[in-house]
Amino acid sequence: MSRADLVLASASPRRQQLLAQMGIEPDHIVATNIDETPRSKELPRAYVARMAAEKAAAGHADGQYTLAGDTVVALGRRILPKAETRADVEACLKSLSGRAHTVMTAICVISPDGLTGHRLSLSRVIVKRLDDRDIARYVRSDEGLGKAGGYGIQGYAGAFIKRINGSYTGIVGLPLWETESLLTGMGYQS
Repeated sequence: MSRADLVLASASPRRQQLLAQMGIEPDHIVATNIDETPRSKELPRAYVARMAAEKAAAGHADGQYTLAGDTVVALGRRILPKAETRADVEACLKSLSGRAHTVMTAICVISPDGLTGHRLSLSRVIVKRLDDRDIARYVRSDEGLGKAGGYGIQGYAGAFIKRINGSYTGIVGLPLWETESLLTGMGYQS
């Protein structure tokens, strides 16, 4: 039996790098274009799981494995945006300063025969109190643009993190243990 192709339904270079760290190179990369607007009163956990499932479904083709993920930064029941502007980055950092938050990464795999599997990684992150200079310097770096919650732990913002409890790779965007476990459990062979 030949190995089925793996489709990564994400254009995120971080997810590609994390898969490579596991020795997996997707056969195809598909940038999905779905509406990522949270539903009215949708909680972060439900939202992130829905986004991963919708991205996987949008990128799936029969006979292939499809892997998709989504990451959100949640302050309680509030989902912080994916920062699109410097003003978004600044607002997110001000909200996170001196506080704990949860980073949730959901992954979804669809097998060649259409079976679907899900995993959720929850990580608690504590950010030091940020002064105006910390925030201004980070905003100018543009590192937080395009990132959930306006920061990337794998870059300069890592210096803002006092403590994490959970999966570092989940915070980056693809929890490796959960991903390997799900792919293996669904029969994928690299």
